[in-house]
Amino acid sequence: MAQVLEFKLPDLGEGLTEAEIVRWLVNVGDVVAVDQPVVEVETAKAMVDVPCPYAGVVTARFGEEGSELPVGAPLITVAVGADASGGSSEGSGNVLVGYGTSEAPARRRRVRQAQPAARNGRAEPREVPEAPAAPETPAAPEPARPSDGPVPVISPLVRRLARENGLDLRELTGSGPDGLILRADVEYALRAAAAQHRTAAPAPAPAPVARPVVGGETRTPLKGVRGAVADKLSRSRSEIPDATCWVDADATELMRARTAMNAAGGPKISLLALLARICTAALARFPELNSTVDQEAREVVRFDHVHLGFAAQTERGLVVPVVRDAHARDAESLTAEFARLTESARTGTLTPAELTGGTFTLNNYGVFGVDGSTPIINHPEAAMLGVGRIIPKPWVHEGELAVRQVVQLSLTFDHRVCDGGTAGGFLRYVADCVEQPAVLLRTL
Repeated sequence: MAQVLEFKLPDLGEGLTEAEIVRWLVNVGDVVAVDQPVVEVETAKAMVDVPCPYAGVVTARFGEEGSELPVGAPLITVAVGADASGGSSEGSGNVLVGYGTSEAPARRRRVRQAQPAARNGRAEPREVPEAPAAPETPAAPEPARPSDGPVPVISPLVRRLARENGLDLRELTGSGPDGLILRADVEYALRAAAAQHRTAAPAPAPAPVARPVVGGETRTPLKGVRGAVADKLSRSRSEIPDATCWVDADATELMRARTAMNAAGGPKISLLALLARICTAALARFPELNSTVDQEAREVVRFDHVHLGFAAQTERGLVVPVVRDAHARDAESLTAEFARLTESARTGTLTPAELTGGTFTLNNYGVFGVDGSTPIINHPEAAMLGVGRIIPKPWVHEGELAVRQVVQLSLTFDHRVCDGGTAGGFLRYVADCVEQPAVLLRTL
């Protein structure tokens, strides 16, 4: 006899709590194999194909294309077993970012409403009836039994979130290692409680429209990449006391150096890669800017590595891919990695890991034909270097007025990690390397 198992939207990692259904890859009645992608979803960071951990026949789908689902919400139900598809009901051993499918249920499980659908990174499906049954009166929930021992919580943010929402942490079962209660566990419990409240309470009467809708007005929901960018920029401006300094630099010699490097044969070197080499050298001299602020601990956390983010404009919106260990790469390696990440950004195939973890950002807004900008820091980083367009301008060179290739450089920095002297020293060093690339060679 076939079992009907429910597969829920897994934890996609990097703190993502919801995803939008872009395209269903299976229909009800289709036979699916283990690890076969069943739906394409879009998170605030990337497009992801979600594989099903079971082999069998799809009996139901949940959610229409274009709708958003929270992590832990049902995606599909699958009838597994010999009667369903002739295959096994064992789960796969593959892992999608943030969850695993290596265990299949061996017995019926009771799923608590106030606990996440994933435990220790593994999706836990539960049995559902094979055919619709008449609604039953739900049994009264068992009273919570607080534990006598300490609550397994490490993060003060998790404790504060629970306290501010009146949630008793002793009632939760953590999904972290050894039952550790994570922020996702608290947020899931709060969503479950809110959903239960909405179901029990009658729907309120529609509120009157506060202002008339203007003819021709268009409204676009802040969701997906646009919503994530809005949230991050708002948080940056509300938390980081930023300041900006800028300087004009003669980039003529840098452009000549790049032309000579590319004329020597071999892979072409991009201008962005040369600017990245200058950035990493400057951060080695001024490490205060390669840091972040831990607000809870009131500490500045300085990094010994440079994960360099760079702003990339795509059809889905602005994204910031991250080049890992940029300080250990040469110009050729940086050029190749910039090209790879840029192409992935344009095709929407960047993974969450490739969009997070940056320690400093390089923003080349000169590609938009502008000279200067005061960009918002990419939270939780502490600084961002902006580079304008490089254009011919009158410039005093060796005591004579000449036409030179001039660029404006700007540095926006978190004033909590350093003062203006440090920021000015960093920017001046960058400008010196742009004007005289030999300065960079002397410091390597």
